[in-house]
Amino acid sequence: MAEIVKMPKLSDTMTEGVVAKWHKKVGEKVKNGELLADIETDKATMEFESFQDGVLLYQGVAEGKGAPVDAILAILGKEGEDISALLAEAKNAAAKPAETSPEVKALAAPEKIIEKKAEPLPEPVLQKATVSQPVAAASNGHSDSRMKASPLAKKLAVEKGINILTVKGSGDYGRIIKRDVENYTGSALQMKTFVGVESFREEAVSQMRKTIARRLAESKFSAPHFYLTMEIEMDEMIKARESINTVSPVKISYNDLVIKAVASSLRSNPKVNSSWLGDRIRYNEHIHIGMAVAVDDGLLVPVIRFADGKTLSQISAEAREFAKKAKEKKLQPSDWEGNTFTISNLGMFGIDQFTAIINPPDACILAIGGIKQAPIVKNGQLVAGNLMKVTLSCDHRVVDGATGSAFLQTFKHLLENPVLLLGAASI
Repeated sequence: MAEIVKMPKLSDTMTEGVVAKWHKKVGEKVKNGELLADIETDKATMEFESFQDGVLLYQGVAEGKGAPVDAILAILGKEGEDISALLAEAKNAAAKPAETSPEVKALAAPEKIIEKKAEPLPEPVLQKATVSQPVAAASNGHSDSRMKASPLAKKLAVEKGINILTVKGSGDYGRIIKRDVENYTGSALQMKTFVGVESFREEAVSQMRKTIARRLAESKFSAPHFYLTMEIEMDEMIKARESINTVSPVKISYNDLVIKAVASSLRSNPKVNSSWLGDRIRYNEHIHIGMAVAVDDGLLVPVIRFADGKTLSQISAEAREFAKKAKEKKLQPSDWEGNTFTISNLGMFGIDQFTAIINPPDACILAIGGIKQAPIVKNGQLVAGNLMKVTLSCDHRVVDGATGSAFLQTFKHLLENPVLLLGAASI
């Protein structure tokens, strides 16, 4: 008997999936455990295997198209089996809420508009070329339409390439006449026209970008953010990193050192390692650090678990592997779930300072800027130093200013005194 295969929910935030590729054609046999399709979720493109044997009788979603979770993805059954009754039953079941509830029907309208926008877009259409005329500022307080000038003076000014607004009039009430243009001694303007073409390009929003937009909007407008910024002297850490990389089996980056310092600081300041759950606050005793990674479609946050108990080499190896998998869209749900605190580092892009939006369900996110040489005062003397600015974004429902400040003080102390950070963990 034919059975419907529904669009699976492949992540906790997935509401819609896009079929990136079908591995089976209609009429082909499918075995249990055999690859059926590649489905693009809000965070990655994942392989979907069949859970039953049969013949692929129907594809409910075309390649490149999307459908909500639990919609008909495919129908499997016996070869030649009639599925018309099964499709009709499924369509009737989907239509019932709209028939019985006018309110639901009204709310469903925007969804249809969104689906329409997600269709493949036409190539950019070049609009008719428009000629932009040069505009000069009026020197006598009048616009060109109200300027006092004779028609002959205007025509002569155009022929000579003179901006008539710069000509001083000698006629009645300052009116510009032919003689004024003929006697004009200023430099003539090269009144060239520029022909431009209006064009644009539009792209359908990816599942990942839709989810990023929704989650960050919810975070920004539901969690009352406040921000704490601190400067950290990195001279000692720069020296320590150079020494570490002479003996480390893998190259240790500043980001690896930041992750280790954050994990140690959270252990000392457990109230920052928390989540707002509406009617209660969860204080996490484990430390899972989310590491924001930029990809073409947006931002992914793979999680380094139990970061406080790992060595710098282990952290570095995991971070590199996650970054690679993120860019190749090979991260699995288990790779990005469970964060208790998040780090966003834009220092490698030359950004000195920025603020980040909290990544739910965390109560805080730490924005890391680049290391920059700057004058600092040491022992009463002005010397050159290396400074790094960090900004902690806090959910004020969970973390108070004093709590966030205590965390940053611990973090600063560890980076400025790397022997304290490295003494508790091997390289």
